Amino acid sequence: MITIDSIEKSFGSLKVLKDISLSVGKGQVVALIGPSGSGKSTLLRCLNLLVPPDRGSIDIGTTSLSFGLGKAPLSHKKLAQFRQKTGMVFQHFNLFPHMTVLENVMEGPVTVRKMTKSAASDLALAQLSRVGLADKANTHPSALSGGQKQRVAIARALAMEPEVMLFDEATSALDPELVGDVLNVMRDLASEGMTMIIVTHEMAFARDVADRVVFMRDGVVVEDGEAVQVINDPQDPRTQAFLSHFRLSKERGHNGKAGES
Repeated sequence: MITIDSIEKSFGSLKVLKDISLSVGKGQVVALIGPSGSGKSTLLRCLNLLVPPDRGSIDIGTTSLSFGLGKAPLSHKKLAQFRQKTGMVFQHFNLFPHMTVLENVMEGPVTVRKMTKSAASDLALAQLSRVGLADKANTHPSALSGGQKQRVAIARALAMEPEVMLFDEATSALDPELVGDVLNVMRDLASEGMTMIIVTHEMAFARDVADRVVFMRDGVVVEDGEAVQVINDPQDPRTQAFLSHFRLSKERGHNGKAGES
């Protein structure tokens, strides 16, 4: 589903991504972990073309794009078509405050996909039901909790019917008691076979939901392996040092959730 080949990205003299190559199979869930400044979020933004890579190539589904010297910049139409394949959920919800929840979720299908308002409304309600918020359809974002806003943001991304979902620390701005509902939605998406790349600091979630965990540091992939193996028994000293800051039980907790203290 996704092939990333030799992606590089610099901001001025700072090289943020250094020859990154990864592949993600259809229906696979990959968690990106690592310290702040390791390049995780930049990699996600390159996949969504919010930040164009300096060189390398990205394949998503049947679409292949190459970057570097001599490559023509993408047209707005090509950018829009590519971004439809990759739904992205950010730390902050970026909902339109003057629109209802339903209107927020309808906006992409109406504006980008040129759906009728009736069809977009049906689709939006279905996605809001999927994240447990159909009863909030006529509410404005100001009346929602942070966790509810983030679930609306997930529904909005799903309404574009993407091939891949990208989550950039989707729970990091939430109060601890609100994190669980958002993680449960992501867990459900994983169980439904959605291809996902998740930047997260929720190590227990990464271990129990992801198929693979990729540890990044200083713009490179340091370790890539089965989620349980990387989290419970990392092989690289740099991964070991990073995970030493998280106290995780070696076994999954009750209800299939890992224990954290």
